Amino acid sequence: MAAPLGGREGREVSGYRGSGRDVFEYALVRVVPRIERGEMINAGVLVYCRARSFVGARIHLDEARLRCLDEKADVEGVRAALRGYEGVCEGGERAGQAAGDDPGRRFRWLTAPRSTVVQPGPIHTGLTADPEAEVDRLLGLLVR
Repeated sequence: MAAPLGGREGREVSGYRGSGRDVFEYALVRVVPRIERGEMINAGVLVYCRARSFVGARIHLDEARLRCLDEKADVEGVRAALRGYEGVCEGGERAGQAAGDDPGRRFRWLTAPRSTVVQPGPIHTGLTADPEAEVDRLLGLLVR
């Protein structure tokens, strides 16, 4: 039996099979144009749902907000890095060396801590009936 979710009896981490919802994980993709200052903007979201073998990304770079933090920011470089996140989630040819990896491994690689201009935030969890829709919902709620 799986460990209880949130300490409540009868709820399992493996998902709420009776309700049609599954556990998912997500992380924001952040842009930190000047690492030494630590200021950042959210530029995307990554979602992984093991039960549905799903990993997805949605990106939205607000260039004006980025320029407020650093007027000399390399916007094209940031956009290229963000496209890389999308490519790894998509899999296949766009994923490069990660092309043969399963969705969970690709998500873990993308969310590994790094000190770069484009970096993942901490991982959070939730429940969803539709991971694809969850990516769009979180983008609207946390990024746009």
